[in-house]
Amino acid sequence: MTSTGRLTPLRPATTWRRRSTGAGHTGGWGSTAVAVILLSVMLFPVYWMVNVSVQPGGGGAVATTWLPLHPDLSGYGKALSDQGPHLVTSLVISLGSVVLSLLIAAPAAYALVRFRIPFIQLILLGILVSQMVPGIVVANALYSAYSDLGLLNSTVGLIFADSSTGIPFAILVLRAFLASVPGEVIEAAFVDGAGQLRTFVSVVLPMSRNALVTAGLFTFLFTWSDFLFALTLTTTEDVRPVTLGLYQYIGSYVQDWSAVMATAVMASVPAVVLLLVAQKYVATGTTAGALK
Repeated sequence: MTSTGRLTPLRPATTWRRRSTGAGHTGGWGSTAVAVILLSVMLFPVYWMVNVSVQPGGGGAVATTWLPLHPDLSGYGKALSDQGPHLVTSLVISLGSVVLSLLIAAPAAYALVRFRIPFIQLILLGILVSQMVPGIVVANALYSAYSDLGLLNSTVGLIFADSSTGIPFAILVLRAFLASVPGEVIEAAFVDGAGQLRTFVSVVLPMSRNALVTAGLFTFLFTWSDFLFALTLTTTEDVRPVTLGLYQYIGSYVQDWSAVMATAVMASVPAVVLLLVAQKYVATGTTAGALK
């Protein structure tokens, strides 16, 4: 302040503001550069898989060129003829696991939220513990039971086995969402004369679309990428998912890497397509129930 009582501008503050803005701009570019580098490192195996799959002659995966200058799709033709049935088998098992998991998990989650069940905390703890059991332990335990029941080398057996992973996860996801559903909505359905089953089917399930899609998508991904159950519970070529087919394919055609990588690309397509189509439902479904 001067002797005349007038205020003078604070130049140091203006200078600091300019410097801070420039530092933030530089920091933003640095973060973007780091993110691009990390993304490139993570996506490089995917690029190399696609690159090798279109290389002519089925050369080695290490000695191939960086760019497919002369692309050849013969590897896809061979992979489709050899692994096509295995892809269909994986698709049937995955869709069957999704249906079975949701049929069991949806009413179970609704019951855990709406009904006063004794020892509910112990039940939820048991569901969480079931998610922590290693898959190889479950597979070995199922082998003897499947052998007695005649479920080895069967599509139904693999659906039951893979559902043992999808059901607990689906229950946790659906319960988190249903806990956030206003009770007044369900009470209004009861006032209109709907019973428990009608309310669940006509009111609760349509409202739970995002959570159902999320649980179904992750169950599909669990099943589609399963290897332990397929390796343990199948002993013949009658029922063979694509993961096991690809594993044995490498041993048989290790010199024809274009066909091997083409199989890997085709096995990745369903998961990528589902993630792209259902990403908005997954984003909403995974956060549902977080805030009440």
